[in-house]
Amino acid sequence: MIRVLLVHDACLLRSALAERLAREPDLEVFHAPWHSARDSIGAVRPDVCVVDPDGDTTYPSTEFGEQSHPVNGGLGSPLLVLVSGNRPGLLRRCMEAGALGYVDKASPPDRLLTGIRQVAGGQRFVDESLGFGFLKAAQMPLTHRELLVLSLAAGGAPVAEIAHRLHLTNGTVRNYMAAITRKTGARNRIDAIRISRVEGWV
Repeated sequence: MIRVLLVHDACLLRSALAERLAREPDLEVFHAPWHSARDSIGAVRPDVCVVDPDGDTTYPSTEFGEQSHPVNGGLGSPLLVLVSGNRPGLLRRCMEAGALGYVDKASPPDRLLTGIRQVAGGQRFVDESLGFGFLKAAQMPLTHRELLVLSLAAGGAPVAEIAHRLHLTNGTVRNYMAAITRKTGARNRIDAIRISRVEGWV
């Protein structure tokens, strides 16, 4: 029996997906929102964590720590993420977190089931439809930290809040924003956010 923990913030979608997965005789399915994910992982001890990283803006750094395991992203079990090919920034962050499986949100349920079983067996699984997204992720000019700062800024967080959430000084956050503006060829912070949204980085 494969123990699966599904982490998603939308309760209706999470419950419906968990119900579909639970129909499989070889899967035992649990689910939780992001804010209780850490406690759920400790209680369930899943064989696979299936997560929607869109639910946590700073995933994976602030939720599970900066030092991530090369296979399990610091979760204590193999990680499979639900992503979209038009979000290369998110793909990049998941890659750096050590996710082992990547399933396109537009894929049919059978693809997710295949991914769960392969990741549970220690094998990498990547939806073919995500190929272009991975190519764009590899070409991104921003570092992991810059992506985190930019994601929070794009969400409307002021400098002080970004500094608090990422355990940085206000000056360091401003330095990151200056670097982001320069690397994206933007005129200012607002323009950098606009460009990054168009490119799917945040």
